[in-house]
Amino acid sequence: MTEVRNHDLARRMAELARAAASPRSVGEVLSDVTETAKELIPGVDTAGVLLVGKNGKYESLAGTSDLPHTLDDLQMTFGEGPCVQAAMDDLIVRTDDFRSEERWPKYSPAVVELGVLSGLSVKLYTADRTAGALNMFSFEANSFDGEDETIATVLAAHAAAAILASRQGEQLQSALTTRDRIGQAKGIIMERYDIDDVAAFEMLRRLSQDSNVRLTDIAQRVIETRGGNDNRGAE
Repeated sequence: MTEVRNHDLARRMAELARAAASPRSVGEVLSDVTETAKELIPGVDTAGVLLVGKNGKYESLAGTSDLPHTLDDLQMTFGEGPCVQAAMDDLIVRTDDFRSEERWPKYSPAVVELGVLSGLSVKLYTADRTAGALNMFSFEANSFDGEDETIATVLAAHAAAAILASRQGEQLQSALTTRDRIGQAKGIIMERYDIDDVAAFEMLRRLSQDSNVRLTDIAQRVIETRGGNDNRGAE
């Protein structure tokens, strides 16, 4: 049985890796991960991903049903639960029976009322501003074992790679936008005052320093003033 499950895991991870290589959104990758968790771990009745920001904001993603989102909302309302604990602290959090679970006195009875009896949460990653966990739940008690934890950990690593790659892409795009904005502002100043690019950048830097405003915001103001001058000239 273990050999068959290992073969299935290897096959599905290869499929996930090929899918991730093509242009796809993070949401699509995470949905593949949660669906794969249901496929490879027999006890999983529903699964999802929870991202928790340092500012208390959170995202409930890739649920295989609406239930994971409801469970995430409960955890953030109560300030406790296995998904939050896995995201922020522990690597793996397993609950064999929520009816006797004492770690989360508010959350546990609430999920039992929803029919959830056991759960498995695995940390995705912990970054400076965001933490995350892959979460699986069952309507039966004692649904997860050590082998399930291993499979979930592999899937969580794949999900983490997709999320972090997306974050890096967003940071790169932001950096490119900032660079282009400053370059455009420099060009405007060079043309307006007949100076070279070094002097134009130094003017932007001094304006930023003297007004205590970010350089990219100063650049945006310069761009907007050109638009305003062009509009007035047209009139």
